[in-house]
Amino acid sequence: MTQVVTVRPAHADDAAFAVPLIQETIGHIGLALTGAVTEAEAEGVILEFFARSGNRLSFQNVWIAQRSGEALGLLLGYAGANSGALDEPFREHLRGRGLPTDIVSEGLPGEWYLDTLAVTEAARGHGVGARLLREAATQASANGLERVGLLVEHGNRAARLYECEGFKVAGERTLGGHVYNHMIRPAQNTAQ
Repeated sequence: MTQVVTVRPAHADDAAFAVPLIQETIGHIGLALTGAVTEAEAEGVILEFFARSGNRLSFQNVWIAQRSGEALGLLLGYAGANSGALDEPFREHLRGRGLPTDIVSEGLPGEWYLDTLAVTEAARGHGVGARLLREAATQASANGLERVGLLVEHGNRAARLYECEGFKVAGERTLGGHVYNHMIRPAQNTAQ
């Protein structure tokens, strides 16, 4: 894998690639957001939301990493200050199903929130994740934000990549009974 990895904004027709990768990565969060009881059911709901604007899992918040036209991974993120508004369509969906709507918005004001970073199994270990993290910093700067923030569950191996890319633990949060480290890095990273 010596060709350059490029990153482009996603399109609605990237759903077949993106949605399964998103659900595989977010797991129990996808189940909670959608009110689904199975991964397949969650993917079906996420597929509908992916095609729509104005929600956290919209294609408008996704960037696709590719090499020679082959999709390798994705980055999903947005301004943290917009988290509540981007979660409202999921609250409406849950209300419509008669389910609790107690979604905790993850992003914080002042940061570009990296909601999901996912790389296909075949592309892991080839710098795709690092390239997507650099894109997150680019998006933060483009949105006038000075830092990138993310949550990583305790014990997740991805924390090592985040540390190598300049992220530092800034606190801890509990969502859905799972404990996460809140990690941040300046949009202009000096660790590269």
